[in-house]
Amino acid sequence: MSENITTKILETSFAKNDLNNPLSMPVYNTAAYEFATAEEMEAAFIGKSAFHTYTRISNPTVEFFEKRVQQASGAMGVTAVSSGMAAISNVFMTLAFSGANIVTTSHLFGNTFSVLQFTLANFGVEVRFCDLLNLDEVEKNIDENTALVFTEVITNPHLEVVDLKALSDLTRKKQVPLVVDTTVVPWCAFKSRDFGANIEVVSSTKYISGGATSIGGLILDHGNFDWSHSKRLTFEANKFGSMAFHAKLRGEIFRNFGACMSPQTAYQQTLGLETMELRFNQAANTGLELAQWLETLPEVKKVSHNSLESNPFYAISAMQFGKVGTAMFTFELADKAACYAFMNKLKLIRRATNLFDNKSLIIHPLSTIYGTFSPEMKEKVGISDTLLRFSTGLEHVEDLKSDILQALR
Repeated sequence: MSENITTKILETSFAKNDLNNPLSMPVYNTAAYEFATAEEMEAAFIGKSAFHTYTRISNPTVEFFEKRVQQASGAMGVTAVSSGMAAISNVFMTLAFSGANIVTTSHLFGNTFSVLQFTLANFGVEVRFCDLLNLDEVEKNIDENTALVFTEVITNPHLEVVDLKALSDLTRKKQVPLVVDTTVVPWCAFKSRDFGANIEVVSSTKYISGGATSIGGLILDHGNFDWSHSKRLTFEANKFGSMAFHAKLRGEIFRNFGACMSPQTAYQQTLGLETMELRFNQAANTGLELAQWLETLPEVKKVSHNSLESNPFYAISAMQFGKVGTAMFTFELADKAACYAFMNKLKLIRRATNLFDNKSLIIHPLSTIYGTFSPEMKEKVGISDTLLRFSTGLEHVEDLKSDILQALR
C-alpha cells in the first residue's frame, strides 16, 4: 500500500455485499439489524461474533469511516463519535475517576476548558491547570492519582505549541497517558503518535468534513501505552493488554453515553477525507501568505501564526508540523471597537464560528466562545479583547487581501 495519505484513504476497501457492486460505500440508514436465528443473535450481543446489533454501538458506514481514518492516521483503534466535544468527554470518562486528577493548561478551546473547569468537578475529578511549556511545572503536578495529561497540539486560539516529544518523554517516565487534541493539524501534516502521544482526539467537523456540512469527532488509540499503570483500566489491561483503553471505551463508555456518529455523517466525512489533503494544502498556504502580508499593515498590531519566522513557536512548529501546520491564525487590532468595525465591513469573509470550512471565517473569541465566562475565568484563559481568530478557506488569496484591506480602511 502507498505511504501517501490520500492514496491510502482512497485504497481503503469495504466488503461488497451488494449485487450492484457500488464504487462508494453505501449509507446504512438503519437503527437495528435482523438475525437468522436466536442463537446467532445471542452470539452477536455477547461479542462472540462480529455482526452489527444496533447503530448506537456500530454501523457498517460508520465502521468504514473509522477504517479510513485508521489508514490515514496509523492508529491502532478508532472510534467515531457525534462531535469533537463528545470525543474529549468520552476519553475523560474512560480514563478519569473520582479522586483522580488531570494535568493540563488553561489555554484551551472554550468548551474544552469548560468541561475541565466545571463539569468534571461533579464527578470528583480534580483538574490541575499549569504551564505545559514548563516541563518542571508539569512534573510537579503529576502524582499517583493523575489519570492523564491533556493538551492541544496548537492551542486554540492562543496558538501555543508544546514540545510534544519532550512532554511525551515525561509522561512515559511518569507512567501517565498523554492525550492530545490534533483538530487544527491534520494527519497529512502531522502524526501525533510519531511524537509519543497515546490517545488522540479530533473534531472531524473541521478539516475532514469538507465544507462544514456535518458534525463529528474521533478518538484514536495509538496502542503505545502500558495500561497496567492505569488505576482505571486494571481489569481491561489484564484481559486486553494494549487494547485496554479501546476495550473500555467501546465496551462501556461509548455505548452507555450514546454519543454515536450517524451513518449519514460518516458517509459525508468519508467523502471529505478523500479531498482533505488537497483542501488543507491550499488553505494552509493561503493562510501563511495572509499572515505574512498582515504583518506589513500598520492597522494590525500583532499577527500570530505558528509558521511565521517572527513567532516564538516557529522552530518547534517547523520540527513537528513542517512548513505549514495549520490554516488558522490570529491577529490583533487596536481595541474591541476596531475589531467589531472591521468585522462588520467584511464582504467576502464570513462572521461565523467553526474552523476549516471551505469558506474563510472570522470570530472575536473573547465575546463569543468565551462570552459567558465570568471576568475571573476570562482572565484565567488569557485572551485579549483585541484578538481576532481567522480560519482560512479556499478563496483566492488576492480576493481575501482585498476584502481585509477595504474593511480595515
